[in-house]
Amino acid sequence: MKGVIFRSFYTHVQNSYGDELLEQLIEGANLPSGGAYTTVGTYDVDEMVSLVVGLSKTTGQEVPEVLKDFGRGLFGLLLDHYPAVVEHCQDSFTLISAIDSYIHVEVKKLYPDADLPSFQTEQTEPNQLWVRYRSVRGFADLAEGLFEGCFDHYGEDVDMLVEDCSGGAKTDVKFRFQRKGPARG
Repeated sequence: MKGVIFRSFYTHVQNSYGDELLEQLIEGANLPSGGAYTTVGTYDVDEMVSLVVGLSKTTGQEVPEVLKDFGRGLFGLLLDHYPAVVEHCQDSFTLISAIDSYIHVEVKKLYPDADLPSFQTEQTEPNQLWVRYRSVRGFADLAEGLFEGCFDHYGEDVDMLVEDCSGGAKTDVKFRFQRKGPARG
């Protein structure tokens, strides 16, 4: 997993809970890297799992909620660092549909060795979008939070139906988004 995600997680924890909790989290996770990440480095995904589980235990939130909360925050952080990615997208469905065909292409330019999840999309009608998330990491809850952050960014009210097709592993998940009303882009 790329260091930019770890650094973003740290920023999220600092913004949400403060520096002291972040330090406790890093110390308690017993990370092989020592918790020092560069944005371009690649690190074992198990370190992220340790950090997320540690935050879950510390805050009392369930792991899926920690990941969703991080995903919502991550959307804003990525938007701050890479605003050009969303410039051509007038609404959330356009942006989500561009993940594999545009956003991940741009990510690969910055981080050629990034191992990215796949997002297959199909828009069956103007206010409905289907997304199929696949990743060996099983961070569908993080993706769900990113989607929620995207809907918030565009000011859209969207119902989300989530179906785990991987028997609880969250490595193959179908999302159905139903936008209430027209796009506001």
